[in-house]
Amino acid sequence: MSFVSCPVGHIASRQSRLCLRYSSWNRSSLLASVPAPRRRCFHSTSRRLTVEGEGEGLQSVADASFWNEYKASLASTHEFRVEARIPVEKLGEEVIVHGNLTRITSISKDLCFAGISIGIMAQEIQVVCHGTALCDQLRSLRLHSAVRVKGELAQKRKQNDAKPQEPNTGNKYVYYTRAEVVAAEILCLNSVADDVHISKNHNYPPQSRHLQIRFVESLQYRLVIRSRVASYIRKRLIRRFLEIETPILFKSSPEGAREFLVPTRKPGYAYALPQSPQQYKQILMAAGIKKYFQFAKCFRDEDLRADRQPEFTQLDVEIAYADGGLVMREIEALIKSIYTHFVQPRGPLKKSLPNSPFIRMTYEEAMSKYGSDKPDLRIKGLIHRIDNVIPDELRGMLTSIEDPIIEACKLRLDCEPERVQAFMRKLMDSPDAEPFTSNVDGAPGFCVYDSRKPVEGLQTFGFEGAEKLKALYNDLRHPGYQSEEVHAINSTFEDGDLLIIQARQNLPHSGGSTILGKLRLAIYKAAVAEGLIKPDPDHHYLWVTEFPMFTPNNDTDPGQGGTSGFSATHHPFTAPLSPEDVDLLLTDPLKAKADHYDLVVNGVELGGGSRRIHNAEMQKFVMRDIIKMSEERMNDFSHLFEALRSGCPPHAGFAIGFDRLMAVMTGVESVKDVIFFPKSSTGEDMMVKSPAPMTNAELSRYHLQLTSPEAGENGETSSEVEVEEMKSEPPSQA
Repeated sequence: MSFVSCPVGHIASRQSRLCLRYSSWNRSSLLASVPAPRRRCFHSTSRRLTVEGEGEGLQSVADASFWNEYKASLASTHEFRVEARIPVEKLGEEVIVHGNLTRITSISKDLCFAGISIGIMAQEIQVVCHGTALCDQLRSLRLHSAVRVKGELAQKRKQNDAKPQEPNTGNKYVYYTRAEVVAAEILCLNSVADDVHISKNHNYPPQSRHLQIRFVESLQYRLVIRSRVASYIRKRLIRRFLEIETPILFKSSPEGAREFLVPTRKPGYAYALPQSPQQYKQILMAAGIKKYFQFAKCFRDEDLRADRQPEFTQLDVEIAYADGGLVMREIEALIKSIYTHFVQPRGPLKKSLPNSPFIRMTYEEAMSKYGSDKPDLRIKGLIHRIDNVIPDELRGMLTSIEDPIIEACKLRLDCEPERVQAFMRKLMDSPDAEPFTSNVDGAPGFCVYDSRKPVEGLQTFGFEGAEKLKALYNDLRHPGYQSEEVHAINSTFEDGDLLIIQARQNLPHSGGSTILGKLRLAIYKAAVAEGLIKPDPDHHYLWVTEFPMFTPNNDTDPGQGGTSGFSATHHPFTAPLSPEDVDLLLTDPLKAKADHYDLVVNGVELGGGSRRIHNAEMQKFVMRDIIKMSEERMNDFSHLFEALRSGCPPHAGFAIGFDRLMAVMTGVESVKDVIFFPKSSTGEDMMVKSPAPMTNAELSRYHLQLTSPEAGENGETSSEVEVEEMKSEPPSQA
C-alpha cells in the first residue's frame, strides 16, 4: 500500500483500497496496471467543476453566467446610497443606487430611462442612460433583477430642458421623486431566472409569499405600519418599563388552551411552547421587577379561523402593586397615543380616538344587551327581555322550553318594509342561517314594522301585545354611552324596523355569546353588505369587566383538567374582584366575579388581563379545592408557588393581541394580512412547507415512533400517523 505526499507537506492521501479486495496472486499485476496517482491536495488542484451548459453539454463552472455575475457582485462597493430624502449637497456628486430594476423606457438607441426601487411602497428613482453600449446593456437585463447603478446624482430636468434644474438652495433635502441618476456604469447583482415569471400585476399564491410582499402595495403598507407601531410602542414604554425576554422552551401546564410539545432526547421529557409568558411574568414580579413588557411569541394548538394563528405576537405588560383599574388606564393611554401618532386622513386610520375614557361595561350587561362578551358598539339596536308582553300562543310557537326567557332586538334598516322582508327571506334561506334555524331552543321569529298594515306589522303579538311592546320600548332606560339620537332610534318604531325574537333557557349567562347575539351580528353584517345599513368607519373601544371567575366546562375548551365541572374563565391565576367574591369561593364559586378585563373594539377582542393571585396558599386553594386539580397537576406549578411564597407583591397585567390590533388599525378582517409569514387555515406555512413529515429514523432520537400501519421499517411516513413513546426506553417521568 503506497502513500502520495502533498508537495508542500500538508497532508498525505492514501491510495485507493480497491486493490485489497483481490487475492495475492494477482495483486502485483493489478497494481502495475493502476496509473500513477496525480499529486494533489486540497489547496492545490487544477480540476475544474462542470455544469450543464445551454444546449452544449457540460461547460466549466467558471464560464457560467451565474458565476461571473455573482463574482462581480462581491466586488460591488457601498458608497453613498440614494434614499427617499437626499441631502442637497450630494447633487452633482457620484453616487451608487442599489435596487431592483422596475421599468425600462427606451427613447432611442442611445437614450434610455429606467426605474430603480430604493425602498418599499413603490419608491423608485429614475436612472438616465446615454450611449449605445450602456443602453444595450440596460435593455439586456430582465426586469426586477437586482442591480447596482453608478453615476452622477442630479435634479430632474423639466420637459424639453437641455440641462437639469438647479436645486433650491433654501432646502436641505431633495425628495427622490425630484432627482435622477445619470448612469456611468450598470452592474447586475442577481438576474431573475428565465423560468421565473414576475409581474407587478400578477396574483401570487401563498407559496410565493416573498413576491406577494414585494409587489402587493397594500400588503407592504400594512407590514410597514406593523413595524413602525411596534417601534413606537417600544419607545413609549421603555422609559418606565423594562423590556424582558422570557423563554420560549417552557413546560406543559394546564392554563386553558392546547399546547405544542417539543420532544427532547431525554426519554419521556418534553418542552411545551408557551401559551403566554403568564407564569414567567408573575415570577418577575416576585423577583422585584416593578414594570415589565415584551413583544412575546405565543403558541396555541387551537382551531384556526380568520383572527387566529397557531403562533401569534402579543404585547405583554405586567405591573407590580397594581390592580385592574391602574392597568386599564395604562393600556387605554397607550392605545390612544398610537392612534394619535399614526392617524392618516387618506389611510384606513382616518381619525384619532376621542379624549373621553373608554366605555366600561360589565360582562352581564354585555351578554344581556349585546348577546356577546365582545360587544360591537356600531350595532345600535340592543337586546331586551319581552317575557311580560309575549302572548302565550306566540311563546309556544317560538320554543318548547319550559319557562323560557324571550328576548327581542330591533334594528333600523334604511329601506322600505318590503325590501326588509325580501332581505330576511334571502338571508334565512342561505346556508349561513342553518345554525339559527336548527337551534335546539327554537328558531327565531321576525316582524317588520309597517304602519300601513293591521297592527302595524306586529300582528303576531296581537293588538294588546303590540301596544305593550311599543310601551316597553318607549320606556327603555337611556344608556349613558349612547347618544340621544341613537336612543331615540332604539326606543321608537318606524316603517322598515326589523324586530328579531328568540327564546333561550332560563339560566345565567356563560360563555362568549348567545344565539340571539350571533344572529344579531350576522344580520348586521349582511345588511351592511347589502347597503341596507350605512357602515360606521369609526373604532368604538370599550372595556368589558367583572367576568365570572369560573365557567362550566364545555366540549371545546380543555380547561385546567380539574374534576369540579368548571374551569377558570380567564386562567387559574386570576384574582377575585372584591373581598365579597373571596368569601363566595367558600359558598358558591360560580357566583364569584374576577378582576378580569377585556379590551374590545368593533366586536373584536383585542386583549385581556387581570389582577393575579399573589398569595401562594390562596393560589393552591383555588387550584386544589375549587377547580379540584390533581396533586400531579398541582406539582406542575410548584415553581410558581415557590415564587409567590417569597413575598410576591400584588400585581396585575394585560396582553394585547398585536396581530389583531394591526388588523383593526389597517382595516382588514384577517390577521394573516398583517403577518409577514402567516400560517394557512390548516396551520401550514405554504412557502417553506412546514410542518414537515417525520420518519422513524428522525423520531428515534427523541424516543418516539410512528405507529401507523403505513409506516414501514425504513422510516416511510403516512399522512395520518400517531406518535407514541418507544417501548424500548420507558420514560423516567410521565
